Amino acid sequence: MDVWRDEFVAWVKTLASAAVYATLIVTFGFQVARVEGQSMAPTLADQDRLIVNKLAYRLADPQRGDIVMLYYPLNPDKSFVKRVIAEEGDTVRVVDGRVYVNDVPVPDNQVPPEYRSHDDWGPQVIPEGYYFVMGDHRNNSSDSRHWGFVPKKYIIGKVQLRWWPVPNATIF
Repeated sequence: MDVWRDEFVAWVKTLASAAVYATLIVTFGFQVARVEGQSMAPTLADQDRLIVNKLAYRLADPQRGDIVMLYYPLNPDKSFVKRVIAEEGDTVRVVDGRVYVNDVPVPDNQVPPEYRSHDDWGPQVIPEGYYFVMGDHRNNSSDSRHWGFVPKKYIIGKVQLRWWPVPNATIF
């Protein structure tokens, strides 16, 4: 009888430990997210499933080109997925849809011609502690051109992996 009780206690301890580890990983390490909408097309599609690395920006700062999950600055209850275009201190401008950071055209081969906008914006200098983000579907994206800069504290993490749909799985 004691053998069964000891075995049961061991299983309970193992399951409790697993629950604690899983909670810590989800809270501080990684998060599963789902893309809603087409603002990051063609890079990410509506309903793609992602793994977001929440530790990445505790150890380093977001970099130009990173795909990030962030709290929407106008309503932090919502989260968006966008690409970092510019960092603090950079000067950003958009001329006929072409994005320039510090007067250098941003390489944006991921944006097909039919997804490019033809708007003008800026120039503006990104304040300290903030980032400028855009969707890859430039003519169908609510982003920093519309609602302003994103404070670093609103960046949840770096999109590391698209795991669903499986045939389109990609490491970023």
